[in-house]
Amino acid sequence: MFFSKASMPDMKNSLSILTVPAFDDNYLWIIHDGQHAAVVDPGDAMPILQALAQHQLTLSAILLTHHHADHIGGVPRLLEHAAVPVFGPTNDKIAVVTQKLKQNDVVNVPGINLELNVLDVPGHTLGHIAYFAPEQHWLFCGDTLFAGGCGRLFEGTPAQMLHSLDQLAALPDDTAVYCAHEYTLSNLRFAKEVEPGNQDLLERIKREQARREQGIPTVPTQIGLEKQTNPFLRSRESTVIERLLESGKIPAAQNDVSHFAALREWKNRF
Repeated sequence: MFFSKASMPDMKNSLSILTVPAFDDNYLWIIHDGQHAAVVDPGDAMPILQALAQHQLTLSAILLTHHHADHIGGVPRLLEHAAVPVFGPTNDKIAVVTQKLKQNDVVNVPGINLELNVLDVPGHTLGHIAYFAPEQHWLFCGDTLFAGGCGRLFEGTPAQMLHSLDQLAALPDDTAVYCAHEYTLSNLRFAKEVEPGNQDLLERIKREQARREQGIPTVPTQIGLEKQTNPFLRSRESTVIERLLESGKIPAAQNDVSHFAALREWKNRF
């Protein structure tokens, strides 16, 4: 099953995003103009090839955010299908990358009229990057920011992840966040534990539950909504810090990084 997400109206080009479910809870993203397509984090080639065939699209580029297998596993098979450039992080040790990227690089995606700004967002992995489309206000952030949560710190530090999330939170509030997993309801259950009195959060939980009951993805989300309801973008809020204190997760109010670290550790064990 493929879910089509249309772009905002654009006089210069008409770009759309296909949501391609994979594995148990991954989302793979296909950005296309009706003819050519770029794929983001293709952990599995088969559903991508099926979607390309179904929509009569020609693969023109591959965009990677980090090295985990569920994000890059389909690349070799896709390269057998089409010899296209593979964009990815400079520092994440992905052998198939042909165009290495870092903070402030700009990608003019081959085949489609799309410009992407590159952000270094370490934390989940040390070399993790994200792609922001400044014209369309689209963000492809892999496993750094999730709807209602953030990625585990497999390689990076709490300070790195907090800085990475701060970069993403600084994007326009209407930025559509195309993260890589359907983790939303479990993330929001934790968010409710952290901020049980957050009315925006309680209303969001009802909306997202209704979507999932209908088989509709909860992604993309938006930066503005995340700032209202995602505890990892709210770790400096007094309500969050007070909850960390009263639950015994921190002995005393300390600093931004220690508060974030305590929140992430709490989620790890939740």
